[in-house]
Amino acid sequence: MKKTLVVAALSGVFATAAHAQSSVTLYGLIDAGLTYTNNNVSTFGGDGHSNWKATSGSANGSRWGLRGSEDLGGGLKAIFTLENGFNIMNGQNGQGGREFGRQAFVGLSSNQFGAVTLGRQYDSVVDFLGPLALTGTQYGGTQFAHPFDNDNLDNTFRVDNSVKYTSANYAGFKVGAMYGFSNQAGGFSNNRAYSAGVSYNYGPLNVAGAYFQANNGGQAAGALTTDQTPFAAGRQRIFGGGLNYAFGPATVGFVFTQTMLDNATALTNVGSQGLGNIALGGGSVRFTNYEVNGRYNLTPALSIAGNYTFTDSHIAGEKPKFHQFNLQTAYALSKRTDVYLQGEYQHVADAGDLPIGATINGVGISSSTNQVSATVGVRHRF
Repeated sequence: MKKTLVVAALSGVFATAAHAQSSVTLYGLIDAGLTYTNNNVSTFGGDGHSNWKATSGSANGSRWGLRGSEDLGGGLKAIFTLENGFNIMNGQNGQGGREFGRQAFVGLSSNQFGAVTLGRQYDSVVDFLGPLALTGTQYGGTQFAHPFDNDNLDNTFRVDNSVKYTSANYAGFKVGAMYGFSNQAGGFSNNRAYSAGVSYNYGPLNVAGAYFQANNGGQAAGALTTDQTPFAAGRQRIFGGGLNYAFGPATVGFVFTQTMLDNATALTNVGSQGLGNIALGGGSVRFTNYEVNGRYNLTPALSIAGNYTFTDSHIAGEKPKFHQFNLQTAYALSKRTDVYLQGEYQHVADAGDLPIGATINGVGISSSTNQVSATVGVRHRF
């Protein structure tokens, strides 16, 4: 009798779960490594020294998250994602100490029309252009970013108080748009952000374009704050396009982006990688990035990837030109665990009187015009 009651109770539970078709998934990625950099400075204008350090997220930021959905019927689902970023070397939360600093959103998803979500989210440049640049993928990540991650392809910042629409896939086409509210009474256009993007996939060909704009970012309650953005400016605009094409086990690609800052007051502590703010004079700043990249799967377990990025910039009356070469090889020990070796070299020319040298994202700023970095690491996904 007791067994019958237990079986009946369990059957009721499973029947209810099957009817609702709801699920919650725990997932994550841990990236730990050892990084050598030939030249780091501890203060602007100081002498540089070589540096060996234990690192977290040299390729992909360490994170854990919860992802859930509930089937509401008729192709409609309720969805949510809560994702925390952390430093595996000291256990601290990333993204300014936020509990769910990488992503936090809830919304509705339709098989026919797409998804509408609300919360802290990635903008359309990250969503549409990021996958075409090596910095936005597992084939390079953090240290392959363009100088100061000026175009946010490495998602240095997310947009708070945002509403986002992502369409379904219509014969290879997808579109998306996002709006981040200022949350300020009497200041609707102050510290807001918005973006839009489009992509097209046709067999081995992927093409995408996107635009992002933020007004008066860096204040307390709006879409962006200075504890997450590399620049403080009256207006920031990013636009660009890219494509890649697969030839069997090989993929080649090109990405173009341009970042324009109006009334640029400072390179923030985030942009300087912990060295504090550096004044930019309140004028206009521009970065134009050209990236050529490629990757090749030598075997199902072994891959090699590399890129070259040229960045032409205008900063405080100077015209620095950044050249960066990156290379990574990774070997999969299983479906969830791999080891990687990667290296970066950057040279900056025509920096003039700017108190910056070469700057590889995630490793620090050099006191000279050159910087070399290399990392050996392990990634585990769960």
